[in-house]
Amino acid sequence: MSTIFDVLHRPIVTEKSNYQNREFHQYVFEVAGDASKTLVKDAVETLFDVNVLRVNVINVPARRTRRWRSRRVMIRRGTYKKAIVTLAEGDTIDAFEGVK
Repeated sequence: MSTIFDVLHRPIVTEKSNYQNREFHQYVFEVAGDASKTLVKDAVETLFDVNVLRVNVINVPARRTRRWRSRRVMIRRGTYKKAIVTLAEGDTIDAFEGVK
């Protein structure tokens, strides 16, 4: 890892992550493959200016799916690492919030 800007790749916004955001103050990010919990915590705290209470890291395995047109062709989606970041009460990240 060269800088903290290389740790976070993108936010993951799904129905489950929206529920976690609303109820538990948790935000989900796709992170670099060699990122540790402390690197993710430092990156989120410095980039978004919030207090991080806890970080959970999950390695998501590869999945096999089919192409839409020809159902015979199998493709393989790659693995990635996902981080669930729990923030302190009252802290929010504006990128995840809806239209105000």
